[in-house]
Amino acid sequence: MSLPEEHDAPEEVRWQGRYIAAKTRGRWEYVSRARGIRAAVILAVEDGHVLMVEQYRVPLGRACLELPAGLIGDDDSAPGEDALTAAARELEEETGWRAAQLEDCGEFWSSPGMVSESFNLVRASGLTKVGAGGGTDHENIVVHRIALDQIGAFVGQCRARGLAVDVKLLALLGGALV
Repeated sequence: MSLPEEHDAPEEVRWQGRYIAAKTRGRWEYVSRARGIRAAVILAVEDGHVLMVEQYRVPLGRACLELPAGLIGDDDSAPGEDALTAAARELEEETGWRAAQLEDCGEFWSSPGMVSESFNLVRASGLTKVGAGGGTDHENIVVHRIALDQIGAFVGQCRARGLAVDVKLLALLGGALV
C-alpha cells in the first residue's frame, strides 16, 4: 500500500484548548487530545455481569451508554500517569467498584478518520463494591451492572429511552448483531 500525499504534509494546529486540538494535515481535518492526554476504557466483567455507565455527553446533546472510562494524564498533579493507574481511579470514581486485578489489553482507535485519539482497553477483575460511584460532582453518572446474556435487550431499552450507544459496546453485543 502506498502512502497518501498527506503522510509527509506538516501537521498544523488550527485551535487548541486544554483537552483537545483541531488540526490539519494536507487536506485532512481532525481532532486530537492536547498535551499528550490519552484515555483508558475499562471492561469490568465478572460473575456473568458487566459494568456500564450512562452519562450526558455535550457533543451528542444527550446521555450515552458506555463502558467506564477516563483520561490518562489530564491532571497536571500526576505527570506520567499510566493506563492502569488511571483505569483504577476512574473505575472506582465512576462506578463505585474497585478491581483487584487490572490488565492492559492494548491500544485501540475508535474513529480514526476523524480523531487521532486512542484508548487503552483495560480489563478489570476481582471486583468489590466500595462506594456509590456516579463520578465527580459535575458528571452525574448512572451505573448499570448488567447480565451478559441481557446486554442486547438492555441496549435496546436504552435506545428506546433515547440514549446514544458508544461504539465500544459492539464487542459486548457480539452475536446479538448477526
